[in-house]
Amino acid sequence: MDGLKELEALTADEDKPPSYSPRPARPWRVAVIANLKGVMPLPEEAPADAGAEFDKPETIQAIQQAIEADGHHSVFLQADSHLPVAIQAFCPDICFNLAEGLGGDGREAQVPALLEMLHIPYTASRVVANAVALDKTMTKRLWREAGLPTAAFQEFQREDEPLQKNMHFPLFVKPAREGTGMGMSSASIVHDEKELRARLRWLIWNYREPALAETYLPGREFTVAVMGRPGVADFSPHPEWYRADGFHRFPVLEVESRGSVTPGVYGNKAKTLHLGDDGVPAFLCPAPVTPTEWERLNDLAIRAHNAIGAQDISRVDMRLDADGKPCLIEINTLPGLSPGFSDLCIIADSEGISYRELIREILYLGASRYGLLTRGEALSMAPMLERVPIRVKGTLNKATR
Repeated sequence: MDGLKELEALTADEDKPPSYSPRPARPWRVAVIANLKGVMPLPEEAPADAGAEFDKPETIQAIQQAIEADGHHSVFLQADSHLPVAIQAFCPDICFNLAEGLGGDGREAQVPALLEMLHIPYTASRVVANAVALDKTMTKRLWREAGLPTAAFQEFQREDEPLQKNMHFPLFVKPAREGTGMGMSSASIVHDEKELRARLRWLIWNYREPALAETYLPGREFTVAVMGRPGVADFSPHPEWYRADGFHRFPVLEVESRGSVTPGVYGNKAKTLHLGDDGVPAFLCPAPVTPTEWERLNDLAIRAHNAIGAQDISRVDMRLDADGKPCLIEINTLPGLSPGFSDLCIIADSEGISYRELIREILYLGASRYGLLTRGEALSMAPMLERVPIRVKGTLNKATR
């Protein structure tokens, strides 16, 4: 497996063109693209939790190991200003994209846009969906237009904008364009105008972006993984995972944060804790829900995924309102992939899907969009791959992200 410093060697030949035509199906040249914690420079005025969504080297190495265990060659490329040259030097057949981007509106769309321009295949959602998903206000507008349930909301460009008549306290206030619980804590729940204005002032000043206020949802919190698309079973080593609509239904994960370090809020500080740490939330997977509730939560997540044009993989967060009805909170089109830690990995593991299988499935879903796999080809490779049957395990109580 190539080390993290291979980028410098790859940038030597700047004139080498990217790979426009698919090579033979096996092996592939796979570029894993991400932003590394502690490596990417952050602006001096950045908030204290800036870079929280970046990945650790251990996560990149685990993804590369899973890809290479399937017979492919991989290299890590840092998602920085050198990336265009590095991509053209390596000439990947496909990119495994985890990149969060380097600032600005829709930054999670920066790498997909570059890959589209170079005609290079990549995994997960495309440009528009990644840009929309990071903009929580735009996402909620699209969901509302699609008739999907989401709490009443209002975006604030300034702290002194009047509160709309349909907005009632308590409210939940957070940055409009951040992920990984950034800017979220117990102080995010505001009960009157004074608390609202103070929170808006702090968020707009610290994050240099609008703040989003929404009706506080007092009920249980769930996160639901979405994987697949219509017709995708023909390209999977595990066609039995998918229903007729092309989507797999995962176990539902419940986040119980009433006794956490941020009571009632799954904020950034809570998302950094591990099992055994003081103040860690309780994570229940499979969640204690009825089969009818499980179907409803999964179907709602798939509809939310489709409404913004997401592709192949996502994770949808939702919470119950005062009447016990689920409401959509936000969607993550680049869900974390830290083994044994990230929500998606814990959800897959609770069903008996190994980390290696999960990474391979995301890779194959992306490859099938660009003709790197023909129908049934992935299934014919199955004897070469580790086959782990799906099974539902008992409840997990682990800190995830």
